[in-house]
Amino acid sequence: MSSSPQVVRRHRLLLPQPPHAREQGPPGGHKAENIVWSDSLLSTKERSILIGSKGATIWLTGLSGSGKSTIGALLEKRLIEYGLLAYRLDGDNVRFGLNKDLGFSEEDRFENIRRIGEVVSKLFTDCGIITICSFISPYRSDRDDVRKIFERDELPFFEVVYVRVPLEVAESRDPKGLYKKARSGKIKGFTGIDAPYEEPEHAELVLETFVDIALGSSLKCLHAVGAKLRMRA
Repeated sequence: MSSSPQVVRRHRLLLPQPPHAREQGPPGGHKAENIVWSDSLLSTKERSILIGSKGATIWLTGLSGSGKSTIGALLEKRLIEYGLLAYRLDGDNVRFGLNKDLGFSEEDRFENIRRIGEVVSKLFTDCGIITICSFISPYRSDRDDVRKIFERDELPFFEVVYVRVPLEVAESRDPKGLYKKARSGKIKGFTGIDAPYEEPEHAELVLETFVDIALGSSLKCLHAVGAKLRMRA
């Protein structure tokens, strides 16, 4: 069975590289030519020891209105109050800058998540920052590709947290009025209405925010993440 060009392009991102890959850069697809990867004089572990901080990425995924941004903001605040270096990346916020050239087509959504995984959260994690990513990230393959980026570059900590809420609950909350616009046809390709959301199959943690309030969910996430960070100490 033949694959669409877009699916082929996705899979090519993570294909194994030929023996001369070190001359071209780290594994992964790119268009640039005549480039040479410049190695750091420190490994991720050595950098972590010297600065006294271990990086991690906590990837919050779920429908619009599920509580990802609220949980992410609370989690960032608590981690910093505990003396840990943490930073939150929010789906809307990055579209004001880094990803302002992207829309909400399937291809643009893919590129949005690829940039966050490859350019931001991976680099933040490598330099010792606990990075909290709050993104709808509706496609399972896109989230899996980010995980593979971390595995490829041997970064030690990538956790998917599924912020689960039934569509009807998310729609009843509708904090930005987006569901109402999608139902009326003013917004096309809106996740949960006329675009899919693919639930994670192997999330490290599931937060059911229609049961727990955001504060309770953020504390549950904090305890789970804190336990795993202590295991790495």
